[in-house]
Amino acid sequence: MKRKIIFLTGTRADFGKLKSLIEICRSDEMFEVHIFATGMHQEHKYGYTVDEIVKCGYDNIYHYSNQSSEKSMDITLAKTIEGFSKYVKKLEPDLIIIHGDRVEALAGSIVGALNNVLVAHIEGGEVSGTIDELIRHSVSKMSHTHFVANKQAKKRLIQMGEIADSIFVIGSPDVDIMMSDRLPDFETAKKRYEIEFDKYAVLMFHPITTEIHNMAQNSRNLVDAVIESGENYIVIYPNNDMGSSDIITELERLKGHDNFRVYPSLRFEYFLTLIKHAKFIIGNSSAGIREAPYYGLPAINIGTRQQNRALHSEMVHCGYKKQEILFAINQALNTVYQPVNLFGEGESDKLFYGTITKESFWQVRKQKQFKDLLWNA
Repeated sequence: MKRKIIFLTGTRADFGKLKSLIEICRSDEMFEVHIFATGMHQEHKYGYTVDEIVKCGYDNIYHYSNQSSEKSMDITLAKTIEGFSKYVKKLEPDLIIIHGDRVEALAGSIVGALNNVLVAHIEGGEVSGTIDELIRHSVSKMSHTHFVANKQAKKRLIQMGEIADSIFVIGSPDVDIMMSDRLPDFETAKKRYEIEFDKYAVLMFHPITTEIHNMAQNSRNLVDAVIESGENYIVIYPNNDMGSSDIITELERLKGHDNFRVYPSLRFEYFLTLIKHAKFIIGNSSAGIREAPYYGLPAINIGTRQQNRALHSEMVHCGYKKQEILFAINQALNTVYQPVNLFGEGESDKLFYGTITKESFWQVRKQKQFKDLLWNA
């Protein structure tokens, strides 16, 4: 009998992380794969990226709009729980797979836990220091099994009371695509997005909900700095968390400059090709931590959003002031970086598949236990 698996995705970023796992599950007839596409995927403002999922040729894609207002993440969570709960009760899946630290992932873990459905969390056990970290840890506590990026993440989950046998180190699944032969060539990527320059940087700046009152000014400083830098930039819209409208308002100022190309979203494979050929990446995106090291790409991390992540030593850090950002850009342009491997060898899909095809995986207890650490007396 086929096992039904739901992959829940709410953003372009988590879909990129889940894609190789979706494809390897679809290749095996023992699994019936379903995709619950919600969140930013359903918003035209952010590129209506559910179309990119459809273009992959996947079957069983369920569209669900969960958005209310960027200032109401709690309402978005509630709407996602309601919609996903109805879907799960109708489909009766054997496994729910969620990724990361978004409210959609939290909704998926809650629905799974309360409906006695096995939940697997991808890339738990990581820290960042913002509201995302609180969500990520909550998702982990509501999930039954964990597929983590490295041994440090596994140790954190064990520290949180998770059972070691339910935690599997597979690396970061987006590395599978980064290391594959499926990326478009540079000229193809440039042509698709009408990019006329060969030398450029990539800018991605996301809101920080705990710093919401400073978001407009911080965004203004960043935009002023990149304009003054004189470099070419490919700019990608932020996620849709509270404060995103302040960032987008400032990014709109860039559209009048010939050395900026601004996009709501980029298809993941094309995004990888474009950052691979960039001079540096700037902002506060996890791409500066995940993807940049593999390509030896200078990454400028602005502010606090990624402050506790697994940061590589050559990463450039700066505050929100314009002069600090300009100094960091100069530093990134005048330093030679070497590729750094922190999150696996590009075989996450195989390691994941090797785990879920074992009968023991499906016997994981849905009644969770808290494992105490043995403290010294």
